[in-house]
Amino acid sequence: MEVASRVTCITLIILPVLFCGSAAGNRKALYSVKAQDHGAEMAAMAPSSGEGICKSMVETHGYECEEHAVTTKDGYILGMQRIPVGWSGGGTPGTRPPVLLQHGLLMDSITWLLLPPEQSLAFVLSDNGYDVWLANSRGTKYSRGHTSLSHYDPAYWNWSWDELVAYDLPATIQYVHDQTGGQKLHYVGHSQGTLMALAAFSKVEVLNMLRSAALLCPIAYLGQMTSPLARNAADNFIAEAVYWLGLDEFDPRGEAVVKLLKDICSKPDVDCTNLLTSFTGQNCCLNSSIVNIFLDHEPQPSSTKNMIHLAQSKEGNIKMYDYVDLIENMKHYGQLSPPAYNMTSIPNDLPLFVSYGGEDALADVDDVKLFLGSLEDHDGDKLVVQYREDYAHADYVMAENAKQDVYDPLIAFFRLL
Repeated sequence: MEVASRVTCITLIILPVLFCGSAAGNRKALYSVKAQDHGAEMAAMAPSSGEGICKSMVETHGYECEEHAVTTKDGYILGMQRIPVGWSGGGTPGTRPPVLLQHGLLMDSITWLLLPPEQSLAFVLSDNGYDVWLANSRGTKYSRGHTSLSHYDPAYWNWSWDELVAYDLPATIQYVHDQTGGQKLHYVGHSQGTLMALAAFSKVEVLNMLRSAALLCPIAYLGQMTSPLARNAADNFIAEAVYWLGLDEFDPRGEAVVKLLKDICSKPDVDCTNLLTSFTGQNCCLNSSIVNIFLDHEPQPSSTKNMIHLAQSKEGNIKMYDYVDLIENMKHYGQLSPPAYNMTSIPNDLPLFVSYGGEDALADVDDVKLFLGSLEDHDGDKLVVQYREDYAHADYVMAENAKQDVYDPLIAFFRLL
């Protein structure tokens, strides 16, 4: 029964990818028609203060919320949300310490709003006196704008997490810093959000604007990843195959399949928390209702190139995107192989809160320990490491007890700074 259940879960997760592969192909066929009204589409894709995450996920709970738009140096228009004060309205906007929350792969800022307000990190931080900012990476639903490209254009999707490090993260951090009167900010990243941060910190590009960083499920090395789906995809070059088929957008969300999954999950005898197990590991503490909420909003698209870049990291080395072709690497980097991000160059006095789980199949314990080894010279009073033996990848953003297990200690860490 256990084997059959696992096979069912794997099949259910793979279905959206297969379904949307054909959908992405259809979108490419529509490009020539859509591009005719390029200017109108650019306006339509720009974030609006009258709709979006604020209206649908924040204000419904009685919190103030602002929609913001940030333009990166390479032209991507990123939607951001701000919760300036807590539910009680206490504190003055602009004087509360700012916190930037960065989601992981195939997610958006709704990551931090999936749980009830008393349990979701964004609301908990707001109620504890912080000025909360929510980032949305390029290509996700609320960050599909560009100053010159349509998201139907293959060139729009020509990026990997290198560009998230070089453009998205610096732009969002700079924006929050400027909007809050030059205050240094706390940073919280989950999964790919930690990889972006560590790569950026190693290049010392944004450090002068940071007060601290909290890394949940840190992704710095992926050599020991045990997730059956992720490992199989990496080992069998699935992303590369999709890329060579001409599908530049990796969109694992098919409307028909999501509806099917929600119908299945609504059955009283079906526990759809197992739906995530083959990808994230055995999560300990998800309420069964959370999967329906998750499927209302997630997963989100990424670029196929980004998926390839993450698959390249299975060798255990965090490097820039490998074009494989030596000439292309020389053209982009001036050397035959891509440069590495040096984790040991992260300043020893940067306050870090690191939390990882023993059941995590993506941020594997051995990989996290390898990363922690690169911090062996870190100032002892600037590093807090938390290990949750029973937690897997999704628990950190969807577990019903994450507030007391992870968020309260995280906030206590912030208050020391």
